[in-house]
Amino acid sequence: MERRGVGDPRVEARGVALFERMVSTGSVVLRTLGETRAGEVAAQRWLSSPRVSVESILEAAGARTLAACARRRVLVAQDTTEINFERWARRKGLGPGGNGKTPGFFIHPLVAVDIEDEAVVGLAGAQIWTRAAEPVSSRKSRAVDEKESRRWSWGSKAAAERLAGAAQVVVACDQEGDIWTHFARRPEAAELLVRARHDRQLANGGALGAAPAAWAELTRYEITIAPRKIGETPRKARVAVRAGQVLVRRPESLSEGPPELGLGLVEAREIDPPAGCEPVLWRLLTTLEVQSAEQAVEVVRLYRLRWRIEEVFRTLKTDGLGLEQSQVQQVEHLFRLAALALAAAVRILQLVDARDGGPRPMSDVLDQSLTAAVAVIGRTREGATERQKNPHPEGSLAWLSWIVARYGGWNAYYKPPGPKTMAQGWERFSAILTGYLIAAEKLP
Repeated sequence: MERRGVGDPRVEARGVALFERMVSTGSVVLRTLGETRAGEVAAQRWLSSPRVSVESILEAAGARTLAACARRRVLVAQDTTEINFERWARRKGLGPGGNGKTPGFFIHPLVAVDIEDEAVVGLAGAQIWTRAAEPVSSRKSRAVDEKESRRWSWGSKAAAERLAGAAQVVVACDQEGDIWTHFARRPEAAELLVRARHDRQLANGGALGAAPAAWAELTRYEITIAPRKIGETPRKARVAVRAGQVLVRRPESLSEGPPELGLGLVEAREIDPPAGCEPVLWRLLTTLEVQSAEQAVEVVRLYRLRWRIEEVFRTLKTDGLGLEQSQVQQVEHLFRLAALALAAAVRILQLVDARDGGPRPMSDVLDQSLTAAVAVIGRTREGATERQKNPHPEGSLAWLSWIVARYGGWNAYYKPPGPKTMAQGWERFSAILTGYLIAAEKLP
């Protein structure tokens, strides 16, 4: 069976053009994306095309990620965000959001992060759905596979299958991922790292939360806590780290999986928190080894990398593309727009990540075969001073990011370029690159 949206060059070309405009304008508003009335109509037609699907959009985004993750250690952060439309109540097909009233839908992406350099590598997949308008039965009375929480097991399985070429896959989740069946169904090709939410019963009769008190402190060190709200500054926290093995009992309400599961547990507890600050207390359940101080500290570092998905959400929503401001009415069209916007948010973050250098190749976002063309275009943005020369290796993502930032108006001085500069730069850069390639094809 032919995959929808794949195989028709016209459909694919329009999708690529819409994606590039989304990255460059930092907007999902069709009027902005189309530039003209004709362009707006063309964007609407693409979103409503029967040959376009959420799956085909995500598949296209994931193909480059799969190649970029090959033979590398990769952390896959999964989480859920809500897009609601309190200001725009007229929607066709949307169910209630998280508050049970406001129309909305949910996005659960898999964001791949390079474990070594901590850079966002790409989008590995996503689920997008809305809830039924009618109330559902009690959560406790439903089977595991009838609950929304099955998305966590789906994410771990999808990450293991799609990134099979990676040297290691670690799936990281916040407290919502602390579900017994999530651990019981773990695919062999993926490790799990989940912040504990439940004070589970242990095989020895004790409880999970009390277990670290009996363990020796392995180390103390300082970590950076990411801000919870936009505009807040990160703060430092000194934490004491303990780690050990626990044997967790299966909940009495479940019959799936073994009676007990052996997991590693790392506790990071803040020492002397500042007045008015909630102290850090992370209990991290994992299938990774945690026998030494170095291994425990590495688990804490990997959990902190989960924050990269929160940056994707910020770029997707109010702090960036503003997906919740879209006035697209049909739910199917809105889901396609959301999938495209999710891929665009990841692209913008990749460019921002690379601005200070790093080993990532340009192929993370642009075909490596275009290196020569990019080099020609990039030289036009270099100035007379040393600061206005591209300092990064040709063909690297940092090299491309520097060029894009220059096209976005960055003068190579003062503060580093941010998402808006990168978005504006990509619009100009991609237009010039397209013109250059067309001209090159016509030359004798």
